[in-house]
Amino acid sequence: MQAEGDVIRFPAAESAPPDFAVFFAEEHAGLFKAMYFVTGNRADAAELAQDAFLKLWERWDLIERIDDPTGYLFRVALNGFRMRTRAAVRATRRLVPIVSTTDPFDEINLREDVRRMLLDLSPRQRAALVLLDMYGYGSEEAARIMGIRPSTVRALATQGRAVLRKGGPHV
Repeated sequence: MQAEGDVIRFPAAESAPPDFAVFFAEEHAGLFKAMYFVTGNRADAAELAQDAFLKLWERWDLIERIDDPTGYLFRVALNGFRMRTRAAVRATRRLVPIVSTTDPFDEINLREDVRRMLLDLSPRQRAALVLLDMYGYGSEEAARIMGIRPSTVRALATQGRAVLRKGGPHV
Protein backbone atom coordinates (compact mmCIF):
# COMPACT_ATOMS: atom_id res chain seq x y z
CA MET A 1 0.00 0.00 0.00
CA GLN A 2 1.30 3.46 -0.91
CA ALA A 3 0.02 6.78 0.31
CA GLU A 4 0.13 9.66 -2.14
CA GLY A 5 -1.22 12.77 -0.46
CA ASP A 6 -4.77 11.95 0.64
CA VAL A 7 -5.17 9.16 -1.93
CA ILE A 8 -4.46 5.63 -0.75
CA ARG A 9 -3.47 3.17 -3.49
CA PHE A 10 -3.67 -0.57 -3.01
CA PRO A 11 -1.41 -2.82 -5.07
CA ALA A 12 -3.11 -5.28 -7.41
CA ALA A 13 -2.47 -8.95 -6.80
CA GLU A 14 0.38 -10.25 -8.94
CA SER A 15 0.12 -13.86 -7.84
CA ALA A 16 -1.29 -15.79 -4.91
CA PRO A 17 0.97 -15.51 -1.85
CA PRO A 18 2.52 -18.88 -0.99
CA ASP A 19 2.39 -18.55 2.79
CA PHE A 20 -0.11 -16.86 5.09
CA ALA A 21 2.65 -15.71 7.48
CA VAL A 22 4.46 -13.96 4.61
CA PHE A 23 1.22 -12.39 3.40
CA PHE A 24 0.38 -11.23 6.95
CA ALA A 25 3.84 -9.69 7.40
CA GLU A 26 3.56 -7.84 4.08
CA GLU A 27 0.00 -6.55 4.48
CA HIS A 28 -0.60 -6.02 8.21
CA ALA A 29 0.87 -2.52 8.53
CA GLY A 30 -0.96 -1.25 5.45
CA LEU A 31 -4.32 -2.66 6.53
CA PHE A 32 -3.90 -1.32 10.06
CA LYS A 33 -3.03 2.13 8.73
CA ALA A 34 -6.03 2.18 6.38
CA MET A 35 -8.41 1.06 9.13
CA TYR A 36 -6.97 3.67 11.47
CA PHE A 37 -7.75 6.36 8.88
CA VAL A 38 -11.28 4.97 8.52
CA THR A 39 -12.05 4.55 12.24
CA GLY A 40 -9.84 7.19 13.84
CA ASN A 41 -9.18 4.74 16.68
CA ARG A 42 -6.14 2.46 17.07
CA ALA A 43 -7.95 -0.25 19.03
CA ASP A 44 -10.80 -0.44 16.53
CA ALA A 45 -8.34 -0.47 13.62
CA ALA A 46 -6.35 -3.30 15.20
CA GLU A 47 -9.50 -5.33 15.88
CA LEU A 48 -10.87 -4.85 12.36
CA ALA A 49 -7.51 -5.83 10.85
CA GLN A 50 -7.32 -8.89 13.09
CA ASP A 51 -10.85 -9.98 12.15
CA ALA A 52 -10.12 -9.51 8.43
CA PHE A 53 -6.92 -11.56 8.63
CA LEU A 54 -8.76 -14.27 10.56
CA LYS A 55 -11.45 -14.53 7.87
CA LEU A 56 -8.81 -14.71 5.15
CA TRP A 57 -6.83 -17.32 7.10
CA GLU A 58 -9.99 -19.44 7.39
CA ARG A 59 -10.17 -19.44 3.56
CA TRP A 60 -6.43 -19.69 2.92
CA ASP A 61 -6.77 -23.18 1.39
CA LEU A 62 -8.88 -21.52 -1.36
CA ILE A 63 -6.50 -18.58 -1.88
CA GLU A 64 -5.94 -19.48 -5.53
CA ARG A 65 -9.62 -18.71 -6.21
CA ILE A 66 -9.33 -15.17 -4.83
CA ASP A 67 -8.20 -12.85 -7.62
CA ASP A 68 -6.85 -10.17 -5.30
CA PRO A 69 -6.15 -11.36 -1.73
CA THR A 70 -5.17 -7.85 -0.63
CA GLY A 71 -8.36 -6.39 -2.06
CA TYR A 72 -10.38 -9.15 -0.38
CA LEU A 73 -8.66 -8.39 2.93
CA PHE A 74 -9.47 -4.66 2.72
CA ARG A 75 -13.05 -5.36 1.62
CA VAL A 76 -13.60 -7.69 4.61
CA ALA A 77 -12.18 -5.07 7.01
CA LEU A 78 -14.33 -2.27 5.57
CA ASN A 79 -17.43 -4.47 5.67
CA GLY A 80 -16.66 -5.22 9.32
CA PHE A 81 -16.47 -1.50 10.03
CA ARG A 82 -19.82 -0.88 8.30
CA MET A 83 -21.48 -3.72 10.24
CA ARG A 84 -20.16 -2.35 13.55
CA THR A 85 -21.36 1.14 12.71
CA ARG A 86 -24.84 -0.10 11.83
CA ALA A 87 -24.99 -2.16 15.03
CA ALA A 88 -23.99 0.86 17.10
CA VAL A 89 -26.67 2.99 15.47
CA ARG A 90 -29.32 0.31 16.12
CA ALA A 91 -28.24 -0.01 19.76
CA THR A 92 -28.31 3.74 20.22
CA ARG A 93 -31.81 3.94 18.79
CA ARG A 94 -32.99 1.29 21.24
CA LEU A 95 -31.37 2.97 24.24
CA VAL A 96 -32.06 6.62 23.45
CA PRO A 97 -35.68 7.28 22.54
CA ILE A 98 -36.13 9.99 19.98
CA VAL A 99 -38.71 12.48 21.14
CA SER A 100 -40.21 14.67 18.49
CA THR A 101 -40.82 18.22 19.62
CA THR A 102 -41.58 19.76 16.27
CA ASP A 103 -43.90 22.63 15.78
CA PRO A 104 -46.57 21.67 13.22
CA PHE A 105 -46.05 25.00 11.48
CA ASP A 106 -42.36 24.19 10.94
CA GLU A 107 -43.34 21.39 8.57
CA ILE A 108 -45.59 23.74 6.60
CA ASN A 109 -42.81 26.31 6.34
CA LEU A 110 -40.32 23.64 5.28
CA ARG A 111 -42.66 22.36 2.56
CA GLU A 112 -43.15 25.89 1.27
CA ASP A 113 -39.37 26.50 1.23
CA VAL A 114 -38.77 23.26 -0.66
CA ARG A 115 -41.54 24.10 -3.13
CA ARG A 116 -40.01 27.55 -3.81
CA MET A 117 -36.55 26.06 -4.22
CA LEU A 118 -37.81 23.45 -6.66
CA LEU A 119 -39.49 26.15 -8.74
CA ASP A 120 -36.01 27.58 -9.46
CA LEU A 121 -35.22 24.37 -11.35
CA SER A 122 -36.18 23.41 -14.88
CA PRO A 123 -39.05 20.92 -15.05
CA ARG A 124 -36.65 18.14 -16.11
CA GLN A 125 -34.22 18.87 -13.26
CA ARG A 126 -37.13 18.95 -10.84
CA ALA A 127 -38.47 15.62 -12.14
CA ALA A 128 -35.04 13.99 -11.90
CA LEU A 129 -34.53 15.15 -8.31
CA VAL A 130 -38.03 14.14 -7.23
CA LEU A 131 -37.67 10.65 -8.73
CA LEU A 132 -34.14 10.07 -7.43
CA ASP A 133 -34.17 11.79 -4.04
CA MET A 134 -37.78 11.83 -2.91
CA TYR A 135 -38.99 8.52 -4.30
CA GLY A 136 -35.65 6.70 -4.18
CA TYR A 137 -35.62 5.43 -7.76
CA GLY A 138 -32.28 4.53 -9.31
CA SER A 139 -31.17 6.40 -12.40
CA GLU A 140 -32.21 3.44 -14.61
CA GLU A 141 -35.80 3.47 -13.31
CA ALA A 142 -36.03 7.26 -13.34
CA ALA A 143 -34.76 7.29 -16.93
CA ARG A 144 -37.41 4.78 -17.95
CA ILE A 145 -40.11 6.89 -16.28
CA MET A 146 -38.86 10.12 -17.86
CA GLY A 147 -38.16 8.54 -21.26
CA ILE A 148 -34.50 9.60 -21.32
CA ARG A 149 -31.09 7.98 -20.76
CA PRO A 150 -29.86 7.20 -17.22
CA SER A 151 -26.82 9.43 -17.78
CA THR A 152 -29.15 12.31 -18.62
CA VAL A 153 -31.10 11.74 -15.40
CA ARG A 154 -27.87 11.83 -13.39
CA ALA A 155 -26.72 14.99 -15.20
CA LEU A 156 -30.07 16.72 -14.61
CA ALA A 157 -30.00 15.80 -10.93
CA THR A 158 -26.42 17.07 -10.57
CA GLN A 159 -27.35 20.35 -12.27
CA GLY A 160 -30.45 20.70 -10.09
CA ARG A 161 -28.50 20.11 -6.91
CA ALA A 162 -25.97 22.74 -8.00
CA VAL A 163 -28.77 25.27 -8.51
CA LEU A 164 -30.21 24.45 -5.08
CA ARG A 165 -26.79 24.84 -3.41
CA LYS A 166 -26.24 28.24 -5.04
CA GLY A 167 -29.67 29.68 -4.38
CA GLY A 168 -30.50 28.23 -1.01
CA PRO A 169 -33.95 28.64 0.49
CA HIS A 170 -35.96 31.78 -0.24
CA VAL A 171 -36.88 33.57 2.91
